[in-house]
Formats: sequence, C-alpha cells, structure tokens
Amino acid sequence: MVAGFPTALPGLRVGLFGGSFDPPHAGHVHISREALKRFGLDRVWWLVSPGNPLKPEGPARLDRRMEAARALVRHPRVVVTDIEAQLGTRYTAETLARLFALYPGVRFVWLMGADNLAEFHHWQRWEWIMRHVPVGVMARPGQRISARTSKAAQMFRHYKLPAAAAPRLALSAPPAWCFLNVPMVDVSSSEIRARGDWVR
Repeated sequence: MVAGFPTALPGLRVGLFGGSFDPPHAGHVHISREALKRFGLDRVWWLVSPGNPLKPEGPARLDRRMEAARALVRHPRVVVTDIEAQLGTRYTAETLARLFALYPGVRFVWLMGADNLAEFHHWQRWEWIMRHVPVGVMARPGQRISARTSKAAQMFRHYKLPAAAAPRLALSAPPAWCFLNVPMVDVSSSEIRARGDWVR
C-alpha cells in the first residue's frame, strides 16, 4: 500500500464519505456512526476533497480542514484522509477508479445525503458511479420527495434495496442503492460559516 494512504484488506467493507468538510461538524460524525451501524460497514473514510467542482467558491485550505476533521473525529473506525489530493483526482468517478485499482477486493460503498441524490445527475459520469459501486443514501425524514423523484432514483429504481436490506448493501453487486431515513444533527457547514464561526 502507498505510504500515507489508509489501510484496507480485501473483504473489508468501507464507506466512502466525500465532501469539502468546510468545516467538519458533529453532523458528519453522526452520519458516519449511523452508516457504520446501518450499512454494516467496517470503516468509514472521510474523503476531504481539495474542492467541489460544482461549487464556484473554493473551500478553506485543505490542511486546515484536515486538521479540524482529525480533531473532531474520535471514532476508531472513522478515518480522515486527503487521498484525493494525493491521487490528484478531481471527480468522484476518477477517485473511485483509482481506489478500485489500489484496493482490489475491498467492498466500497459510496455514502451521500438525499440532497446529493437529488442533484446526482449533474455529477461527472454519475451513471458510471451507480454501475460500479453500491450507494448508501442517508436523509432526515421529509427529504424523501426530492430524492425519490430525482433522475438517478428514477433511472435506477429497479436496483433500490429495501431499508431492511441495508446491512447487505456492501455485499451487493452494483448497481445497488439503499435509502435510509436517519435522525440528524441539526447543523450544517453553511450555517456555521454564516455565523462567522469558520472563516475561510
């Protein structure tokens, strides 16, 4: 394995939680814990991205966000990594392709919120993503409508697992996705920035 990259042996079930984490907060930790429990994962990796191609304004410096994320995470099975910056990948599909090559046999699951599913069809090579990795979607109650009517949900509706099958998601051959309602911590990165508690 490449020095500085997370360790994962074949067969390990790893949730990939990508984002700018600008800043990281208790909600990110809560979702990670829920994903570990509900999807039967062995690890969750926070992929702290260099930047979001869909957002016009860049985030705070990567080293600052990494430091804040590592200070916040106190769970032995949640790993904070800047592997995207090290790989030089900009888009999720690129990152996944590199991870598949670097970690043969690891059972990855892409984790996202329902708000991401609603706009997923704007992501580069989003259909490729759906066809190459199981996707776990987590939402607070009330977000179902936009997610259920999204282009991705409609196109891949026949591959949706019932919530009761969530622990099998990592073992399912893609395309496979599962939507779970989970209790949420009422905090967001944008609200924290708006309060002035995190200055870029």
